[in-house]
Amino acid sequence: MWCGRLALRQVLRVAGAPVRRDMSSVPRVYVTRQIPPEGLKLLRESGQVQFDIWDSDDVPVPRNELLKKVKGVDGLVCVLTEKIDPELLDAAGPNLKVLSTMSVGFDHLSLDELKKRGIRVGYTPDILTDAVAELTVALLLTTSRRLIEATHQAKTGGWGTWRTLWLCGYELANSTVGILGLGRIGVAIAERLKPFKVKKFIYTDVAPRPELASMIDAEYVSMDELARQSDFLAVCCALTPETKEVCNKDLFSKMKNTSIFINTSRGGVVHQEDLYEALSSGQIAGAGLDVTVPEPLPTSHPLFTLDNCVILPHIASASYTTRNAMSVLAANNLLLGLKGEPMIKELKL
Repeated sequence: MWCGRLALRQVLRVAGAPVRRDMSSVPRVYVTRQIPPEGLKLLRESGQVQFDIWDSDDVPVPRNELLKKVKGVDGLVCVLTEKIDPELLDAAGPNLKVLSTMSVGFDHLSLDELKKRGIRVGYTPDILTDAVAELTVALLLTTSRRLIEATHQAKTGGWGTWRTLWLCGYELANSTVGILGLGRIGVAIAERLKPFKVKKFIYTDVAPRPELASMIDAEYVSMDELARQSDFLAVCCALTPETKEVCNKDLFSKMKNTSIFINTSRGGVVHQEDLYEALSSGQIAGAGLDVTVPEPLPTSHPLFTLDNCVILPHIASASYTTRNAMSVLAANNLLLGLKGEPMIKELKL
């Protein structure tokens, strides 16, 4: 498993010694964001590319600027805020042979168009498994035990005399935890939750995944049963045409009114208006979201008005170790791809 400091050490070794070359023959690369320092250091010291960069981590590169900067490049390093579509690929031109995205998800990429043009695509899965699993557990506990509400009450004078049911939440002990989309992250979440004395793990996916399920003793069930049985439902699936807004009124209507819904995958898998109705009506007890549509979610959005909805600004992979390892893997994928060698992690188009 590519994760933590071990992953960073492993991917750092791939690039090898710097190579001195005539700069006129060195591939040109554009980096769309100031990615973490280990990745930039690898690109800089490799001697294999000359690169230009949008030198900000706070503000995405403006679209017009991006379309100008990609003209004639051989390689592109991007993050999930950049839409890689036919317009951008046309602007880049025929020299573009390798795209490396510093992300696990790839719904920002026009995969059919990339395949048609013969552009290889690297991405950064596995490395962030531990960080996302940790954040998911933290978000689940924060939501189910109402920690944001409790903190607010303590700060604003609501902490009065002891009351028998004040700020009561829901325990993991003896509960059923459901996982929508069982992959490495889903398994890692279950492994972390098991010590909380969870009674049962269930999951649904496009098909049973017995090898992964056996690692956490999870039972395969239908989508309807996942909704009906889960005390906690964690969404871990990729965003595809089939999963778009799959978490909707139909799902929420089948869930217990004591259940907690958690999404750390992609905002697009949730119909947010239906989620608001489920939360505001008491159909479900609470929701914790690390991802939304759009991102950032406008502060005027109705979900922000609900005490039983915890919203984070897409920080599941936000640990120093993980983000540096992602940047190094993205850099290595680019360098290997430009040399015509197998990438460490390449999307099979």
